[in-house]
Amino acid sequence: MIVPLCVDLDGTLIRSDLLVESALALLARKPLLLFAMPIWLLRGKARLKREIARRVELDATTLPYNDDVIAWVRAEQQNRPVVLCTASDAALAGRVAAHVGGFESTMSSDGARNLSGANKARALVEKYGERGFDYAGNAAVDLHVWKYARSAIVVEASPRLSLAASRVTRVERTFAAPKATLRQWVKALRVHQWIKNVLVFLPLLAAHRMLDVDAVASTLLAFLCFNLCASSVYLTNDLLDLAADRQHPRKRHRPFAAGTLPLTAGPIAAIALLVGSFALAWLVSPAFIAVLLGYYLLTSAYSLKFKRIMMLDVVVLSLLYTTRILAGAAALDTPPSFWLLAFSMFIFLSLAMVKRYTELLAAQKGGKVKASGRGYDVEDIPLIQSLGGSSGYLAVLVLALYINSTASESLYRHPQYLWLLCPLLLYWISRTWAIAHRGIMHDDPVVFAVKDNVSRVLLGLAAVIALLAI
Repeated sequence: MIVPLCVDLDGTLIRSDLLVESALALLARKPLLLFAMPIWLLRGKARLKREIARRVELDATTLPYNDDVIAWVRAEQQNRPVVLCTASDAALAGRVAAHVGGFESTMSSDGARNLSGANKARALVEKYGERGFDYAGNAAVDLHVWKYARSAIVVEASPRLSLAASRVTRVERTFAAPKATLRQWVKALRVHQWIKNVLVFLPLLAAHRMLDVDAVASTLLAFLCFNLCASSVYLTNDLLDLAADRQHPRKRHRPFAAGTLPLTAGPIAAIALLVGSFALAWLVSPAFIAVLLGYYLLTSAYSLKFKRIMMLDVVVLSLLYTTRILAGAAALDTPPSFWLLAFSMFIFLSLAMVKRYTELLAAQKGGKVKASGRGYDVEDIPLIQSLGGSSGYLAVLVLALYINSTASESLYRHPQYLWLLCPLLLYWISRTWAIAHRGIMHDDPVVFAVKDNVSRVLLGLAAVIALLAI
């Protein structure tokens, strides 16, 4: 007798969970529905899944499939019937089944019954009888099913679960689970992006208080708070932007998009980082807490909505950079410099434009007419280039006006040396845009600046000029 193979979906066929995927996709579009989800859940988990599923369009082609399991399933489909048996809602399960292909049928939650654990076991026994099917799963809840299966296929589970499965049935095969490594978490937290938070030190440097121990300590603590807060936002952004990231040539390798980190761990880590950030902020000052809160709200609004609105997205990005400078001033309990804020707005608007310009070029080369998850068409490339270059040159103008003002004379003994900064900045901005124009710019210009040897040399020269002026 040919025994059918029943295959779970979440965590087995894909390295993800469709309920979490669909809930995040819905919240990314309509965040206020977060308050409706508990009401749906009160009517049962199956109803929650149905209400979410009917409101989202999940792209089954970009999900993080387990390639080893897919290959094995395709081989099994040549020899026996294979059934997709999942607790996910029928609407979503059907899309996955259609994309993978070869399934004899699909069993899934229907809005009234949640096909998980004991419910799934009863459904399979009713259809195939005890020991009348093999089952591939990945979680402890699947022990209810393995108890009645002829054999178990354990996918990416712990040795403890494999042992538990062997106590209730024969384990036919196991698929090793990739470990969530520290490197993956460092990548998800985007530790390399912490370099942006160095901007909180600018007020300290501009005020020439590098030898003030208290000021340095407060700024270092502010830097740590921003690192934790920024990583919390990065995690949230990645969780809400899974679909767009999976269509991006580089972002699709991010841990949550690729399925190398469990989606359920993302919200927990994001909340923990955020709480830690604001807990430490109490040690700085109330003014700093206010700025940090403003940064968090603005960057959250950017992740949820603003990044999809043409031009508003780049203005908000430049504001987020400038907010870091405001935070540095708040940590020192000093008013921010007008000149520093004006300069930062123009220079960071230019860099934000570089970021969008690079994404649009990549979309154009990929044969697309729009940048995924953004409000721009490839036709906007010349406009972005023009506005971005102009903004960069305006930053040079602000620098020149500052050098010629009384403000520079009060801080520098030889302010005339600062004029040398203008050609350096003109060269760097022009070169940055030329590299972007050639299509070889990193999609994050700040990361490019940190890794670029020419940028490092120019920064060193700028530091020498500033010391000469002092």
